Amino acid sequence: MRVTVLTAAAATAATALGAVPASADPSGTPEATRATVDRLYEEAERATEGYNKADERADTLRGTLSEAQDSVARGQERVNRMRDALGSVAGAQYRSGGIDPALALLLSSDPDSYLDRASVLDRVASRQSVALTQFQGELRRLGQERTEAGRLLAELEHSRSQAARHKRTVERKLAEARRLLASLTAEERASFDRASRSARDQDLPPLGDLGPASSRAAAAVAAARSAIGRPYVWGATGPSAFDCSGLMVWSYRQAGISLPRTSSAQRYAGRQVPLSQAQPGDLVTYRDDASHVGIYAGDGQVIHAPYPGARVRSDPVGMMSHATVTRV
Repeated sequence: MRVTVLTAAAATAATALGAVPASADPSGTPEATRATVDRLYEEAERATEGYNKADERADTLRGTLSEAQDSVARGQERVNRMRDALGSVAGAQYRSGGIDPALALLLSSDPDSYLDRASVLDRVASRQSVALTQFQGELRRLGQERTEAGRLLAELEHSRSQAARHKRTVERKLAEARRLLASLTAEERASFDRASRSARDQDLPPLGDLGPASSRAAAAVAAARSAIGRPYVWGATGPSAFDCSGLMVWSYRQAGISLPRTSSAQRYAGRQVPLSQAQPGDLVTYRDDASHVGIYAGDGQVIHAPYPGARVRSDPVGMMSHATVTRV
């Protein structure tokens, strides 16, 4: 009877929301639905981390490109000034007639005075030669800077394209998960929500009893605890909403420490220690690709932003596979 009710609900949802995705388990049981939803959330989280990485790279490139473009503009100004200066000297020489020095000496009524002037002209010519060499060097440098600016612009466009692709993947996975959840009855959805909830703030140790944690680590834990109950929103870094790595960035920022944006980079943001030696404030990354992260809060609990639709909460540190502990 339970399967029959679920099947009927799924058919109704399919009419209203579109067909259940092909990735859904054909057995149609609530357990299979939950497993598929969990998998979709995991895939969406991986795509979210890809988006965060590409977006962070784009931010860095925008700053670097702006500096490169400013440098090109300054270089062009220098080239223009040097070109004007060289043009003035060349014009003066042309107006003087550019007469052959030997002939000018023969025709001069005052050879000694001419030789003095010729010596000055030689020095001017020498300085002009140096200026011309500098001008040529400046032109080469300007060309190199323009090439580098072009490369940065192309890389920025590539990073933007990657971010957009990851964003589409996240949105597609989340839409599939929403359609699957909509196929559940109200009772089954309530059961799913209860199964997805676990420990709460009252299960965490008192803030004043964080053991050997450093003052900054303790401050990061306190910040994470203050975020409990705020929603998961992919790509968010607080203070009103977070994704998993965004919660770590925000929590440690409150402690005066800057963390990398992605969970995969956060895995290597400090010294790795065994799980048995975890202390409050340590980062705990999960899965072989470190696509999820939480902060160890003591007593075997981590605080983390679980997945879309859930809120920041605490869960047992062994909630996922491949846990790696990093002490910042």
